[in-house]
Amino acid sequence: MSRQAAATTGFEKHSRHGLLHNSSSQRRARPYPDEKPMLLNSRVKILILGGTREGRDLAELLVAGGHDVITSLAGRVTRPAHIAGEVRTGGFGGAEGLATWLLDNGIERVVDATHPFAEKISANAVTACQRTGISLLRIARPSWESHPLAGTWTWVDSHDAAAAVAAQYRKVLLTVGRQQLDHYRSLQSAAARMVELPENPLPDSWQPLLERGPFTVESEKKLLRDLGAEALVTKDSGGSLTAAKLTAADELGIRVIVVRRAEVPEDVPQVSAPEDAARQLGIAAHQTSG
Repeated sequence: MSRQAAATTGFEKHSRHGLLHNSSSQRRARPYPDEKPMLLNSRVKILILGGTREGRDLAELLVAGGHDVITSLAGRVTRPAHIAGEVRTGGFGGAEGLATWLLDNGIERVVDATHPFAEKISANAVTACQRTGISLLRIARPSWESHPLAGTWTWVDSHDAAAAVAAQYRKVLLTVGRQQLDHYRSLQSAAARMVELPENPLPDSWQPLLERGPFTVESEKKLLRDLGAEALVTKDSGGSLTAAKLTAADELGIRVIVVRRAEVPEDVPQVSAPEDAARQLGIAAHQTSG
């Protein structure tokens, strides 16, 4: 039996026993901070959909609070950073597979701490939690739309649109992650920064840069100068970990092209930092209660 078939069978099993609820009967969650903290007065099993620094920081807080934590990674990076608690790698088999997995593993809370551009798993988490009645909280890293320089950048809705704008420049620095580089293969001269090389070889005229942040403004200015970059392409990843490049590009007069992030469902409670997520989950209250 295939993984997908097995996941579907398990989902149907829970459905027959009345353990899954459709979205029409699921209470619509109110956005944080109107939602009251879900106080955890005993040991609770929590799934973190991770792959980000926020996910790692939250796992550490939850484990320190005495809870069972499983962090799920997509498996795209072969050597991820250390994560507290248990770690699983790989997909779930879509929303139905995730719903089945949550019930089979006794998960009581789900926190979506994935990258802002991990739209597929985030959508699956919404559907799975609606069907199972399990609480979902999302850590939404603040967008760069409120950055003081945001009005000077070229904002686009897709990587294809970003590639079209970038094609006007002789040398481009790409900081969009290795999964999206295929959209830019028409560029004649580019440097692509990523944590690991993509499966498909890069064009011979490109320069790969295997680096992991955080970076400083001065180091980013040096890189842009050394490359002779005329444009910088990035995603609206948000946060401060990789924001130095934005200031560096502005100080050097380099064009910045930003791919907008997708909208997050309004009925999913959101916080902006791991500490806020722990507070919303009631971890602080749990810690002080001994």
